[in-house]
Amino acid sequence: MSKRLKIYIGILVVIIIVAMSAEMSKPAIIDWRETYNERQTRPYDLRVFHKELATILDKGAIKNIYRTPYEYFNGKYDWETYTYKIQGSYVNISPEFYTDESSLNELLDFASEGNTIFISTHEMPRYLKDSLGFSTKYDYKVSTEATLSFANRNLDNNEISYEKGIKNIYFSKIDTLTTTPLGHQKFDTDSIYTNFIKVPVGDGSFLLHTQPVAFTNFHLLKDDHYKYSEGILSYIPNKDVFFDSPNKIRTGEGTSDSSLRFILEQPALRWAWYLALLSLLIFILFNVKRKQRIVKIVDPLQNTTVDFTKTIGNLFYETKDHQNVVHKKITYFLEHLRTEYLMNTQVLDEKFSTRLRQKSGKSKEEIDRLVKLINILKKKIYFDQNDVLNITKAVENFRKKK
Repeated sequence: MSKRLKIYIGILVVIIIVAMSAEMSKPAIIDWRETYNERQTRPYDLRVFHKELATILDKGAIKNIYRTPYEYFNGKYDWETYTYKIQGSYVNISPEFYTDESSLNELLDFASEGNTIFISTHEMPRYLKDSLGFSTKYDYKVSTEATLSFANRNLDNNEISYEKGIKNIYFSKIDTLTTTPLGHQKFDTDSIYTNFIKVPVGDGSFLLHTQPVAFTNFHLLKDDHYKYSEGILSYIPNKDVFFDSPNKIRTGEGTSDSSLRFILEQPALRWAWYLALLSLLIFILFNVKRKQRIVKIVDPLQNTTVDFTKTIGNLFYETKDHQNVVHKKITYFLEHLRTEYLMNTQVLDEKFSTRLRQKSGKSKEEIDRLVKLINILKKKIYFDQNDVLNITKAVENFRKKK
């Protein structure tokens, strides 16, 4: 190894060490986006909630949904007994709950059989609002300080005041004959608004909540904010929970836990991965030249179709097999008409002659003679050399351009 190469390698190593040190010394940037991912640890993700939910359910288990509600619950429906094979609660916590009407109808059917649908979100689809008879409203507030409480006096200890992330979204209209208000919110000295309701559907119910931020990592780990989420969860039956998240990787029945995804999520590992790929690319570019023996040039096979045709023709001529030659010429000619003009050649009548004349542009006399000759030769038993000449001339004349 030359001295110059050693210097270059040393400089490269120093640069890498300096870059890694600078990357590691930078303060961590907190991502405050409302992603609501149950697998991540950002402030507004749901990893803590998803993990602790499993410890609360002593009579049920968490079953993650990786498809649309329609695809999941419809697959669990028994069409012989007209009942669902599963029982429990559907849970969706997201900033915006938007799904197709088929999924909403499936959730309505699932609730009607005695199950619970819990949705905590800022935005709900119009179809769900019309089906359950409620409306929501958003009043913009500069301050995000609010107090969230419950209508049940037994949950007074679960009332929590929040200082961050709360939006003034509430239920502006409900069906008071069927809908039960379960929780409220209050911003400063404003009026108290309903943010948690229960709507019965068949033998089950919908639990609708407008403050999903209460279930995020930030608030569950801050002071005693977890008490509010405990109050909300007290309305969910202690059965199986079918947890649905918009951030799940929907690949069949499972998610990808490959190390590559973890590497790409870590800045240092991500740059190391990119550097390895770049080094591999450089290696390929310098070794792209193929190293092998000279390939011998092989001449392509000659087209012997003409010679073969002449040989077969001489064979038929020498054996005097006129019948075979005539039948083959007629067969090949009719095949030509089928492929070239897309014609039905089973019946060679007046209708056939007319269509052939229209498509080929030949005269009526020429077409009539040709069709008549073919019909005569088809019925003939004994053939001579004149029959071969007649059909050959007729076919060649037809193929000639005008």
